[in-house]
Amino acid sequence: MGLLSWIGAIVVFFWVLGLIFSIGGGMIHLLLVIAVIVFIVDMISKKRIR
Repeated sequence: MGLLSWIGAIVVFFWVLGLIFSIGGGMIHLLLVIAVIVFIVDMISKKRIR
C-alpha cells in the first residue's frame, strides 16, 4: 500500500468517525472529497508505472 493510499484511508476513517459522532459539519465532506482525490491520483500513478 502506497503512501497516498494510507493518507486516503486515514482521511476516510476520520470522515466515518465524524459521521458517527455528528461532528465537523462541512469539514467532513471536505475530507471525503480529499480522500476521493487521493485515491484517484493513486490509481492513475499506478497505471503509469506499469
